[in-house]
Amino acid sequence: MDDLLIRSRRTVLPDGERPAAVSVRGGRIAAVSAHDAVLPAAESVDLGDVALLPGLVDTHVHVNEPGRTEWEGFATATRAAAAGGVTALVDMPLNALPPTVDPSALAAKRAAAEGACAVDVGFWGGAIPGNLASLRPLHDLGVFGFKCFTSDSGVPEFPPLAPAEMRAAFREIASFGGLVIVHAEDPGSLLPPAGGDYPAFLASRPPSAERRAVEQVVGLAAETGVRAHILHLSSASCLEVLAKARADGLPVTAETCPHYLTLSAGDAVATTFKCCPPIRDEANREMLWQGLASGVISCVVSDHSPSTPELKLGDFATAWGGVSSLQLGLPAVWTAARERGHGLASVVRWMSEAPAALAGVPGKGGIAAGNDADLVAFAPDEPFTVDPAALHHRHPLTPYAGRTLTGVVRTTWLRGVPIADEPAGRLLTAEAR
Repeated sequence: MDDLLIRSRRTVLPDGERPAAVSVRGGRIAAVSAHDAVLPAAESVDLGDVALLPGLVDTHVHVNEPGRTEWEGFATATRAAAAGGVTALVDMPLNALPPTVDPSALAAKRAAAEGACAVDVGFWGGAIPGNLASLRPLHDLGVFGFKCFTSDSGVPEFPPLAPAEMRAAFREIASFGGLVIVHAEDPGSLLPPAGGDYPAFLASRPPSAERRAVEQVVGLAAETGVRAHILHLSSASCLEVLAKARADGLPVTAETCPHYLTLSAGDAVATTFKCCPPIRDEANREMLWQGLASGVISCVVSDHSPSTPELKLGDFATAWGGVSSLQLGLPAVWTAARERGHGLASVVRWMSEAPAALAGVPGKGGIAAGNDADLVAFAPDEPFTVDPAALHHRHPLTPYAGRTLTGVVRTTWLRGVPIADEPAGRLLTAEAR
């Protein structure tokens, strides 16, 4: 007998959306059967027309613990993730102290996370000047890949790689089959903002900054053979470069974020909208959607980058750059996707299947026999207004405050058990590669 049986007339499976019954045994998906199959189970749930999705996999989250836990933390971030249908996340190596750039820092990160997480959590390592010798040991300890910056990261303990340092890091990471993920903005193309309003901030980080850095990454991927991934793509001017890299067979992929797909420069009325690279104009936004539809962009992840409220004070020249949206990514993207003719299967591919495949997150990314029973009951036609008081991340700051979105997460199951107050998340390591 199975532990749990969930039926939905809108089950989103790897081959599309259809009525189905999903059996769970021992925390894993035992089988996917016909919707009307008669199957014995200790507990049965019939969702009707509420959709059943696989848990989302968010590979771009800044948890900031240890060291800057006043900004965020594993308990609050993972509660927000669960409320947003995210059942696995991969934590970025910077903004915590120490940054995850050597085995001792990874041990500190894992110690801080142990027993505190509502969802499963893995870790990225970092590539910074001077830590070349730590990359392989971090890989062997199970980090999912290595983040680096081409320009200033915003925190002094995580400096960018100069071109020669980046080449050396790419070669080293390629030597053991690792993945490098890159914040790609060309430092020579960035300027101090000429004023404190949003147009001045936007002008200080032009599309050419992203394109030049993406061209650099593509060139180094061709030279070294490393698998490279472009983080938080905001400029559609990069799509041509990435499409050519893909056509040439280079192992280069890219992601974008909900805020680049759902907001525009004209919306930026408060510093909660500030992020780097910046939210650009509506025409650029629509081209990003075209990049997603064509497959040039493969993933949509949050880049949840919170801070204390004090760091968001001031103007667009001085405030901290980061958008808090971990809990809201699914409804934000679904609201915009359905307006453009995309179905739930596409959203699941962008927000679950592709991120899991990119990072090699084991047992995640789809409703299929053998995978973890990480599942989400999602009411796709139910509207709601974003109330910051209902958010679970540490500081309820978000550019979506007061917006009406469509799609409500009703229940999130982690390994077949509804996520509740007692932390049940596990710490993940990358699959052997």
